[in-house]
Amino acid sequence: MKSKRSRRWAQMAKKWLMYLLLTGIAAIFIGPFLWLLSTALKSNGQDVFTFPPSFIPRPPVLDQFREAWTVVPFPRYLLNSCLLIVIMVPAHLFLTALTAYPLARMDFPGRDFIFYAMIGTMFLPEEGKLVPLFIIVEKLGMVDSWWGLIIPGLVGGFSVFLMRQAYLAIPKELEEAAIIDGCGAFRIWWNIMLPLTKPTLAALSVFSFISVWNSFIWPLIILKNDQLYPLALGLAYLAGTFGDDVRTMAAGTVISLVPVILFYLFMQRYFVSGLQGAIKG
Repeated sequence: MKSKRSRRWAQMAKKWLMYLLLTGIAAIFIGPFLWLLSTALKSNGQDVFTFPPSFIPRPPVLDQFREAWTVVPFPRYLLNSCLLIVIMVPAHLFLTALTAYPLARMDFPGRDFIFYAMIGTMFLPEEGKLVPLFIIVEKLGMVDSWWGLIIPGLVGGFSVFLMRQAYLAIPKELEEAAIIDGCGAFRIWWNIMLPLTKPTLAALSVFSFISVWNSFIWPLIILKNDQLYPLALGLAYLAGTFGDDVRTMAAGTVISLVPVILFYLFMQRYFVSGLQGAIKG
């Protein structure tokens, strides 16, 4: 009797320790966002650098949000980022899925070399790729245009790797049955393979969305016309305009985070299963 009771108490203690650990980890990640939101809602008369930090605005105001929205062309930056998302995310998913399929399911000379070469780009620092990439874009006459901003980001080694792993997890018998029924390679990919990799595509869409939304260095290098700036570059412009006004900068940052959070909440049920399928493959 005592042994059963002690085991039950040990299980309860283990469960509560796990809950406390998870709560602490969640607080570490959520804390900065709460401080950012609190700072954006504080009035100019309330100190934002008090110690211990005060998270409750007294009273909460929306003046900083109005200022961030109107003083710089914030709606234009937001629209630019939304247009880039609409163009780049679907194109990235389509081209990545199309590129990974022959690397996973077809035999042709140089297949492994092409795959490992693409994987090798994952280990190169982003800064090391900027100069040769800029030279190529400049030679093609795409500097200060959305073409120069969009085309270099359409396919990446990490995305191809994830999609290839997802394809490898699909039984070959499905392809063999489709071939017997007279399906060609493109039809097999489009009607059979692609629908079975939807969770991985959903995970990639989250990665692609965040990458495009937070893109800063490459737009800074390639764009000169501020009317083409995406939101991340517009936030840097906002910081330069307001200098030490952390409240307005926090308000602009909160506005920029809202679409990312909403997109992740919409896609989260596919996100974990997509990564699990890719790792399992």
